Amino acid sequence: MQAKDAVGRYGEKLAARHLTGLGYELLDRNWRGAAGEIDLVVRDGGTVVVVEVKTRQGLGFGHPAEAVTRAKLGRLRRLAGEWLHAHPGARDVRIDVVAVVLPRSGAARLEHLVGVS
Repeated sequence: MQAKDAVGRYGEKLAARHLTGLGYELLDRNWRGAAGEIDLVVRDGGTVVVVEVKTRQGLGFGHPAEAVTRAKLGRLRRLAGEWLHAHPGARDVRIDVVAVVLPRSGAARLEHLVGVS
């Protein structure tokens, strides 16, 4: 496993812990569809939330959320549709981003962006 993959997996673990701590229900992790992969799928009340997690070890290359481009959002929308098709019954869906910064020392910093469009 490459170091960047380990960083990404750790960020996803922190994001899942953060979201479940807020009362969200974890439905899926690393779900694969034809258009790619969804990092996390959670339920917030009656809403299915597709969560993109971006993790960086610093801000030298910009804030992690900046990596969620218009093209990435389009892919996430297609993936959300695929997930909903595979899991009938859900109606409301939104896309959230959890940006994780892992500094060299100190605690990780998470920023949860709700309803990214």
